[in-house]
Amino acid sequence: MFATPTAEAAQELDARDNLAAFRQRFVIAEPDLIYLDGNSLGRLPQATAVLLDDLVRRQWGQRLIRGWNEGWIDLSARIGGKIAHLIGAQPDEVIVADSTSVNLFKLVVAALRANPKRHKLITDDLNFPSDLYILQGATKLAERPLRLHIVSSPDGVHAPMEELLAAIDDDTALVTLSHTTFKSGYLYDMTAVTQQAHRAGALVLWDLSHSVGAVPVELGKANVDLAVGCTYKHLHGGPGAPAFLYVRRDLQEKLANPISGWMGQQRMFDFGLEYDPAPGLRHFLTGTPPILSLAAIEPGVDLVLEAGMSAVRAKSVQQTEFLITLWQELLAPLGFHLNSPPNPERRGAHISLGHAEGWRINQALIQEMNVIPDFRYPDNLRLGLAPLYTSFAEIWTAVARLHAVIAEKRYEAYSVARQAVT
Repeated sequence: MFATPTAEAAQELDARDNLAAFRQRFVIAEPDLIYLDGNSLGRLPQATAVLLDDLVRRQWGQRLIRGWNEGWIDLSARIGGKIAHLIGAQPDEVIVADSTSVNLFKLVVAALRANPKRHKLITDDLNFPSDLYILQGATKLAERPLRLHIVSSPDGVHAPMEELLAAIDDDTALVTLSHTTFKSGYLYDMTAVTQQAHRAGALVLWDLSHSVGAVPVELGKANVDLAVGCTYKHLHGGPGAPAFLYVRRDLQEKLANPISGWMGQQRMFDFGLEYDPAPGLRHFLTGTPPILSLAAIEPGVDLVLEAGMSAVRAKSVQQTEFLITLWQELLAPLGFHLNSPPNPERRGAHISLGHAEGWRINQALIQEMNVIPDFRYPDNLRLGLAPLYTSFAEIWTAVARLHAVIAEKRYEAYSVARQAVT
């Protein structure tokens, strides 16, 4: 932990930050705005704006359909190969396609079909709700009885590791979890869970949406079977950017894509009437990729690769520790409680602070204090720190403004009614 942080201490940390120069490579349209929602939508890289202008004006505007043979058709695999370097996978084990939810559905159904004599899926109540909806839907579509076993966290912050590992048995077909949980930022021990599942003969599927680009991931070393993840958070791919999926190389020919489409066909331009899946990972593609949003992923991935995950993680830990110290000194006395793990080894890149007036505080920060966090029901102010562009001075200032919202009761001017998007 830090000594009592000051504005001067924050400035000194920024002066020693070896990633500080990366901030200038993002669009900062409002220099006074403190953006702490990069774990929902990352800032726009400068290079992405340049690329999209070229993509629209020249590649699409001038080259027209010729663009498919000038790089577009290979984008899903090429960008997937780059993401593979960030998650400890081989380039031919990762491909970009569809949304996280669609990819999750594909891999869940594929895994269930590969284990037809088993009847149990395991997850926890810290998992992203959309993942649970996908699991619920998959169990209804299955051709056999399936039970979704949701293990409960003891405190809403930490994973129920002991209960989870005990629940994995010889009737378990699949274990699927968020590697970094979306509310508290709890970071799972990927290797321990994967090994336990394999001992029981089950497959494991990790959602890396809050991990990729934020924490080191080693899918190969952990011998992970399957994974999915989004690209618009710490990879800065843009709103609604396509997601990626990972299938370990030795499983690629054993698992079938349940949403078979022409992009996964072995000879797609033969237009045969019978589906013949392409070898390797390409058969997990389905429809025509959205080239504009797909191409926009690459510059952000390149920035993270250039910075290096070890440097990103080191700064992330330092910044979350700095923020927790500020919480202890300035916010805990005002009724805020820490809804994230205090141990940095079990914590991702965002900090959740709980307060009974969390929603109204969130609105006051956005409307009056020029700070954008986000809110997660029931009381979480989620502060996402993006090491490539978040400064220590911004963290200090954001906490000072948060303190003022409470001390001056500014939140009382806002309604308790929540907006559609929080």
